[in-house]
Amino acid sequence: MIRIIRPFLILLIAFGAIEPLATFAQVESFDTLLYEAEVAGMAVVSIQKGNVSTAYYGGVRSTETKPPVSAVTVFEAESLSKPVTAFIALKLASEKILDLDKPLAEYASYPDAAADSRYEKITTRMVLTHTSGLVNWRSDPLSVPILYDPGLTFSYSGEGFVFLQKIMEHLTFKTFEDLAQTYVFEPMNMTSSSFIWQSKFAPNIAVAHTDMGMALDKFTPQVANAAYSLHTTAEDYAKFMIAAHAGEGLSKSLKRDFTTIQVDAGDGIFWGLGWGLQPTLDGAATWHWGDNPGYKSFAILSADGQTGFVMLSNSANGMLLLSHLYEKLVGGPQTAVNWLNYEQYDDPQYQLGRKMHYALLSGGIEAAKATYEEAKITLPASTFDEYALNSLAYRLLRQGLVDLALPVFEFNAELYPNSANVHDSLGEGLYIAGKLKEALVHYRASLRIDPLNQSGSAKVKAIEAELAKQQDG
Repeated sequence: MIRIIRPFLILLIAFGAIEPLATFAQVESFDTLLYEAEVAGMAVVSIQKGNVSTAYYGGVRSTETKPPVSAVTVFEAESLSKPVTAFIALKLASEKILDLDKPLAEYASYPDAAADSRYEKITTRMVLTHTSGLVNWRSDPLSVPILYDPGLTFSYSGEGFVFLQKIMEHLTFKTFEDLAQTYVFEPMNMTSSSFIWQSKFAPNIAVAHTDMGMALDKFTPQVANAAYSLHTTAEDYAKFMIAAHAGEGLSKSLKRDFTTIQVDAGDGIFWGLGWGLQPTLDGAATWHWGDNPGYKSFAILSADGQTGFVMLSNSANGMLLLSHLYEKLVGGPQTAVNWLNYEQYDDPQYQLGRKMHYALLSGGIEAAKATYEEAKITLPASTFDEYALNSLAYRLLRQGLVDLALPVFEFNAELYPNSANVHDSLGEGLYIAGKLKEALVHYRASLRIDPLNQSGSAKVKAIEAELAKQQDG
């Protein structure tokens, strides 16, 4: 039986951007918010008037032992690591140790990417603006492919930051953790932050949780990874954002470059040196997000450095609350939130998917079908289209729950037999499950409905070739 863990609200202090929480009913509404989004634990610190302000601390660090989240709770900050890495690179540039526009390969070779000579063109600026052309993460432990010519286009890459880390360590004869302590953690008084595991974190660590509230084993990095291994508290990271925005220890030109638009990332979002940039009437707000298994995070600061917030959560569901938090703490257009395109806890199609997910676990696809029909009583009619079940099926697929995803894809095909998209999606699910003949049937069905589906056509050819090879073998 699946048990829903209701997060326990430990401490709640009003944000400056939210009306004071003076009554129990208002406090309870936040508890309800965490409960509805099924978030295990969360820490949110606001920045007001350019200073660390007030915060929410809610839920638990582990649903198994139930210790509360508090001001000293340490989370994995995932890709919030990257702006810290960028600041270290700029500090080295200010000391003339690193040139932002000199190819990194001129400092030292990087065998992991050397199979493609284009890697010799990659610069620090390209890494920080995600225009290095490198893949996000390698599949081969010994080789990092290059997807695009360096400097050509925005393509998010964690591997680029690993390359830069190796060069910074080579130039300084220091570990990346030592560089972080010297240039960021110590001067900014970030006493609960590190890129490697610290034994002092253990009493306050928040462990990761699945979207169903199951606690996961803790990742304890022994070697720093500049792209994702940062461990920190919400208040520590807010200190970093404020100090980085002020450009502490940077020249005027480097400070300007840190938060100046360098490349177009699409859909109204741009990138600076390590930061995402969201244009506003008052200038570009700096922001970033993090997404590791069982952890989600987000941080944003206004163009004038006066207003923003840091959100750290130990739940795969953490981003379900992002739009709501943004509305309350920052307000205005949510360009960055929309660019990330995470589901929202109060979206009817997401709510339908959650109901059906629990039904699948307790009673299989027949229970899920019954839940689908029952939900028509309470959810808006606009909820029920071909994309609702596709979203659920793909979410299950991303979690590796292929046996749960396939019946949902198949049910959707029953509901929408004339949709090319639905048949294409079912074909993809079957292909991932290794059911090539069945996948081919639905890819072909998709092409009959939409002959211009180029990706579907390519998939049909690939499957036919694979089946022919199996038959010959």
